[in-house]
Amino acid sequence: MSYDVYGVGNAIMDIQVRCTDDFLQANGLEKGMMTLVDEAQQEKILQALEGHTVNYCSGGSAANTIVGIADMGGTTAYACKTGSDDFGTQYLEEMRHLKVNMGVAPAKIGATGTCVVLITPDAQRTMLTCLGASTTLSADDIDEAEIARAKYVYIEGYLFAGEQTKAAALKAIDLAVAHGVKVALTISDPFLIGICRDEFIRLMEGPIDLLFCNEEEAKALVGQSDAIACAKFMHQYCESVAVTLGEKGSVIMHGGEVIAIEGVAVDALDSTGAGDMYAAGVLFGITSHLSWQQSGHIASHAAARVVAQLGARLPQGFVAKDMLELLENTVEKSLSSLARQ
Repeated sequence: MSYDVYGVGNAIMDIQVRCTDDFLQANGLEKGMMTLVDEAQQEKILQALEGHTVNYCSGGSAANTIVGIADMGGTTAYACKTGSDDFGTQYLEEMRHLKVNMGVAPAKIGATGTCVVLITPDAQRTMLTCLGASTTLSADDIDEAEIARAKYVYIEGYLFAGEQTKAAALKAIDLAVAHGVKVALTISDPFLIGICRDEFIRLMEGPIDLLFCNEEEAKALVGQSDAIACAKFMHQYCESVAVTLGEKGSVIMHGGEVIAIEGVAVDALDSTGAGDMYAAGVLFGITSHLSWQQSGHIASHAAARVVAQLGARLPQGFVAKDMLELLENTVEKSLSSLARQ
């Protein structure tokens, strides 16, 4: 079986709870940030939230992207490490139900990773992540034959926070290069720039074909204050660069061209997964032979839809009536453009 995208990342069960800004302040939590914590710290926060409605959903940054691609009609595989517990079983069952090939065996020791996602009324999310068994993903879990059958390998930036998971990411990248498979990397989170900047720059200047980041990450990585200037700088090294700009839309750099992608107005409920779904739209589009402009158009609409709901994943059947019409329109435009050439 061939794949459009082979993803490598963490396996995280999201525990989503709505809260107030006052709750964050009272518990010393920095709004909008992802913090690595242990189980005891997570439990303390959950106890403080007793009485609040809790929603459980399998997640993880790269996993959300891979699921999005699969639901749009792409073929995908995902390498991650779950625990041999109920959350791990639920996680693998959900991914396989969504037609994602999961070839890595669960860890024998350790619980599946969890993330308490605190969502404030302005749709911002503050995340407390306990990586659990995800930290045991290793280079031995990366399947060379599977990577060789992919068009793209998609790497989650969070993997570079740990030596063992970084080794898995680097092996996947090396194998992709060896087999002529394109490599996409998402920075994942601004805090990673502080600890992984040199590694990300080395990858940007080397094997990465497509780099995803948001405006804040781009500025921190490049050291410039203008997002477009940052994108142009990164494009000197990367074949393609996609920088999301929040409600202002995004910009894609490809072939020396600055491609402006429109934002989509929406009443935001939860910003979790916006960047993940944007990456899904771009990767689905380009592996389906759409133009970068059309791929960005799909990505922008997909990201808008996900922030209008609670949780980082859209209900199964994303390519339903409205998105199917969007895809048909982009394909028709692509065919018309080819006919004129």
